[in-house]
Amino acid sequence: MKISELLKSKGDAVFTASPHETLQGAAAMLHARRVGAMVVTDQERVVGILSERDIVRLVAQTGASCMTAPVSQFMSKDVVFATPQETVDQLLARMTDRRIRHLPVMSGDRLVGILSIGDLVKAKIASAEAEAQHLKAYIAAG
Repeated sequence: MKISELLKSKGDAVFTASPHETLQGAAAMLHARRVGAMVVTDQERVVGILSERDIVRLVAQTGASCMTAPVSQFMSKDVVFATPQETVDQLLARMTDRRIRHLPVMSGDRLVGILSIGDLVKAKIASAEAEAQHLKAYIAAG
């Protein structure tokens, strides 16, 4: 399955944060929107990504005082991207290899979506179930 197809069913909503937002503000947005990561943008240009895990790691390492610091200090700046032309299998391999859980999807210079490892696993399971049903029907028709 192509990522473009997955985004059609999942939707293309991407929650973003400013690099100037505090970690406290970003954590509140993550919680309110019930998402695990946000893409950090500056003038619509992707400059980083920040996840719940990043924030938990920072609080554990430095204490709660880090929560007043700007997102730009702690976001992951080396963002790994996906494109709509790639497949679920390609992204699952990339995420496993890089040990990441979220991939922003870019079409040229435009941010068109974000996928979590959960989104990809759900799509993979749905595909396997559909294939199994198709095979059962084929065998039953005999």
